[in-house]
Amino acid sequence: MSQTQAPPNPRRWTALALIALAQFMVIMDTSIIGVALPEMQGDLGFSQEDLSWVFNAYVVAFGGLLLLGGRLSDLFGAKRMFSAGWAILGVGSIAAGAANEVWIELVGRAVQGAGAALIAPSALTLLMMLFGNNPKELTKAFALYGAAAPAGGTAGVFLGGLITEYASWPWVFYINLPVVVLALVATPSLMPAAPARRGSIDWLGATLVTGGLAAAVYAVVRAPETGWGSAETLLVLAGGIVLIALFLLVQSKKSEPLMPLRILRTPNLGAANLAQLLMAAAWVPMWFFLNLYLQQVLGLGAFASGSALLPMTVAIMVMMITVAPRLIAKFGPKTLTVAGLAGLAGGMLWLSFVRADGNFWVDVLPASLLAAIGMALAFIPSLGTAISSARPEEGGLASGIVNTSYQIGSALGLAAMTAVAAAKGAQEMGNPDALTNGFSAAFLGAAAIAAAGALLAAVTLRTNPAPTTDGATDRETAKAG
Repeated sequence: MSQTQAPPNPRRWTALALIALAQFMVIMDTSIIGVALPEMQGDLGFSQEDLSWVFNAYVVAFGGLLLLGGRLSDLFGAKRMFSAGWAILGVGSIAAGAANEVWIELVGRAVQGAGAALIAPSALTLLMMLFGNNPKELTKAFALYGAAAPAGGTAGVFLGGLITEYASWPWVFYINLPVVVLALVATPSLMPAAPARRGSIDWLGATLVTGGLAAAVYAVVRAPETGWGSAETLLVLAGGIVLIALFLLVQSKKSEPLMPLRILRTPNLGAANLAQLLMAAAWVPMWFFLNLYLQQVLGLGAFASGSALLPMTVAIMVMMITVAPRLIAKFGPKTLTVAGLAGLAGGMLWLSFVRADGNFWVDVLPASLLAAIGMALAFIPSLGTAISSARPEEGGLASGIVNTSYQIGSALGLAAMTAVAAAKGAQEMGNPDALTNGFSAAFLGAAAIAAAGALLAAVTLRTNPAPTTDGATDRETAKAG
């Protein structure tokens, strides 16, 4: 790092609380709708096959627009885009809550996702601006930021159950509004400002990458119903691949691309993003099917099921905030990433032995805690490595890339494991044995994904990369991530 550093922002920890709240909210919005889906289906007239798009409309817009969000953050300033993202999220929340038709609901969810795509990369850029000059504080900041994600996922299930039972489904969206107001009021005084930079916006690239990712997710989500070898699946998937290929071609030709391809040659950035993608592709299906096992096989209600996930959340937060930073300082980010992904794989392999006549204390708690500890150990070092590997002026872009990796990994992983579970009997509602077989297969598949992530991280992550362009040594970068 540079030896001449600006004095630290005296309100940086308060600002970090708002940044962590942003991460909490954008993840919570992916999970809070789960328990409310049956009521939404009855009120709005969703078909069974289209109901999953209440989730996917948000995730696809979120993941597909993150690169654009990162570019806008770099050009117009992270502080401005952070506020703009909250405003858009608020508009989408109002539309989704007030919807009286299917298409309005899906548009509202997509607008929510677009707002989240501005919030997430600008939040990480602001975090780097506040703590980037102090590696020790940066690791702590990443720990608090990282802990907000699983807390948001669990809170979504918990609050979704409460709201659906004691209020009505529109309130799973309206609950965002007080937080939106708080963020819009607090951001101007809390967040550091960065001067706007000159540059153009690659709208063609943004359209191609969003369309390509959306098509790929759509093909995988629909494949269990239409068939993996059907013309629809193959054509839509091929279309997505073509759009992504065109995106890469456009990026190689433009003078100011949405994603300069040279950033992919940055030491460790690609490897860390791959670790984030595979971690999400394993973790999100585990969380999703564990919730279904608790409710549909063990017979827990929505509130009790959400409560049963709290030990995982507590374990993740304790590990991220108190344990992981010390282990990173001692062993380095590569070792922690590999060990964490291996632990995540081990926990899900253990979960694959769940029984139809099982119970929470034996079949769920110990295995889920091992998976949670693994996830906590892998998340911070891989995220920190991905962000700190880029140039300072490309912080928004790097944030957008790593958030895209995580969101698209979660969407594709969940879609693929849903297909695996369905093929093994998870569609036979009311049959605990068949459901358990399906869920077990999904856990086993997710374990394989995490194990592949551990192996690839061991091979591709560098322990001592070359110095970055701003003069920071790799040892400093490793400590920061």
